[in-house]
Amino acid sequence: MGLLEGRIALVTGAARGLGAEIAKAFVEEGAGVLLTDVLEEDGAATARALGNKAAFQKHDVTNEDDWRAAVAAVKDQFGGLDILVNNAGIAEGGRIEDTSLEDFRRVTSINLDGVFLGHKHAAPLIRERAGKWEGGGAIINISSVAGLIGLGGVPAYTASKGAVRLLTKSAALEYAQNGEKIRVNSIHPAFTETPMMESTAGKLVESGLAPDAEEAKAFLTALHPIGRMGVPRDMANAAVFLASDESAFMTGSELVVDGGLSAR
Repeated sequence: MGLLEGRIALVTGAARGLGAEIAKAFVEEGAGVLLTDVLEEDGAATARALGNKAAFQKHDVTNEDDWRAAVAAVKDQFGGLDILVNNAGIAEGGRIEDTSLEDFRRVTSINLDGVFLGHKHAAPLIRERAGKWEGGGAIINISSVAGLIGLGGVPAYTASKGAVRLLTKSAALEYAQNGEKIRVNSIHPAFTETPMMESTAGKLVESGLAPDAEEAKAFLTALHPIGRMGVPRDMANAAVFLASDESAFMTGSELVVDGGLSAR
């Protein structure tokens, strides 16, 4: 039997990259999964590839009505909710002086407001089934190594991911202190081979910090003492652990999956 047999999950930003891999790992471990994303065509294709234990819902995580619709959809299609993965996010770079307030707020609205709204609208549904499992329900917030250490040149991203780290702890304490069986933990990836990383490498070239994409990737790889960048399955395995009863005594924790980057 899989670690998540019989459970139901909602994964945001799941059309591709890290979110898609988390959804795939959850299905492999026996969960039913609602994938959500603004990328409707990619998201629907990803869900179809995962078979009848997966479905897709178009979902802008900054929109409260979309959150209501996503929560209603997971209950209607799967019967409830046990696991929420707040994965949707974007990364935009630039010096603070060159970043408009509009751009700063756009990043934080997705990376932080989306996580807040996920807790607000999904927790009541998770609460309904939390007593079924030893470890209760689980909320997993995808932060970043940038939520632990400063990274220059990405002010909005770093600020939002740091805020996600502490929102995770606040929510974990709130549920625990109220006697609710909902655990909340964060995952902190370093640079991972996803479309977002490709964008980061491209921006290094555009800014003159690397002559081409291959050199940019080599530079990013060298930041990790373990000798490589992460791959989506590294983070998906961490998410399976935090979603399952294997982590029943963990809440408010930071699971750092960064190849040693933050250990320097």
